[in-house]
Amino acid sequence: MLSVAEALRIIQSHTPPLAVERIDLSDALGRVLAEEVVADSDLPPFDRAQMDGYAVRAADLTTVPARLRIVGESAAGRGWRGHLQTGEAVRIMTGAPVPAGADSVQQVEVTSELDGGALVEITEATTPGRSIVRRAEEVTAGSVVLRAGETINAATVASLAAFGYAQVAVRRRPRVAVLATGTELVAVGERPGADQIRDSNSYSLAAYAALAGAAVERLPLAGDDPASLKELIAAGAARADVLILSGGVSMGVYDFTKTALRELGAEIFFERVALRPGKPTVFARLPAPSPQTLVFGLPGNPVSVAVTFNLFARTALRAMQEASEPALLEERAVLGRAVKGASERRSYLPATLNSDDDGRLVAEPLKWGGSSDFVAFTRATALIIVPEDIRHLDAGARVNVVRLPG
Repeated sequence: MLSVAEALRIIQSHTPPLAVERIDLSDALGRVLAEEVVADSDLPPFDRAQMDGYAVRAADLTTVPARLRIVGESAAGRGWRGHLQTGEAVRIMTGAPVPAGADSVQQVEVTSELDGGALVEITEATTPGRSIVRRAEEVTAGSVVLRAGETINAATVASLAAFGYAQVAVRRRPRVAVLATGTELVAVGERPGADQIRDSNSYSLAAYAALAGAAVERLPLAGDDPASLKELIAAGAARADVLILSGGVSMGVYDFTKTALRELGAEIFFERVALRPGKPTVFARLPAPSPQTLVFGLPGNPVSVAVTFNLFARTALRAMQEASEPALLEERAVLGRAVKGASERRSYLPATLNSDDDGRLVAEPLKWGGSSDFVAFTRATALIIVPEDIRHLDAGARVNVVRLPG
């Protein structure tokens, strides 16, 4: 069996990048940048007040209380254009330009206006530079603010807008088709009969794929019929960059997925990974008419679906968009209680993450009933990684974890 690391290497080596397109900034949330973002101006573009108060010369407040003559007002978008002289002050608002001649801003809370607003009395001294953000202190014009491969979030949108990126270059969204297989499956709106269950896998896969930046289509359910399964696989692959199936990938009598893929001419790169849960995971590529259609055949149990998607299919989707970190990043944590591993396989166990009083990241394993216990898994925010051939880890042991998207 392949190791998880080798499986990820194979996936990334066979995953081509998608084309670049330019889109409106208003549509860019969640997309992956395909260009460097360069500041077209200094930030701030002028010396800026950090609070409401008065722009002053610090030397005028060496003895307090001091009374200064108010000679103007500087507001955001409407600065005062004079030059501050000895004994003068300018009323100033947060974010407004600091006038020439001023070297400090004193907060309004230690001031009071007198003589109908002609004077201001200031009761506390100040120092040069106080409450002022100097021009270009945050960003210098011409510097790189964001890099290709970063995912655009709400904070990224603000930076793009601030530097004039009304349109932005991003990688095209991967087109994903999701196909759940198994005669036992019925639609969510139906009441299951004897020996039947509702389809949950196609919905969770669609949700995870959307979180990875994909445009998703859920295909009709596929029963355990080889001919109809081949038709659905071919139809889904013809209009998708990635086809993701759940179920039918093990060694059972009714596991037809690998047979259908081979009959359609698929190149199968691997079909088993040293992983718990999720050993019978398939990665393949279908031929023409869609030579770039990648296929993931994932196990049918819901927890195995979640684990294998986030380890493998998500990595491919992020690599297609040339995300700077396509695979889930591992972090170090402390075990909240003991866990068990598996012989010859790497275990990924559901957990929640919290911080203790010392600021350490603590992974608390969930009590769950195995790879079909999707209800317990809904509380998981991370996966604890137990390396191959480690049968037991005590509470307090240091472990690697990956956070689950969502």
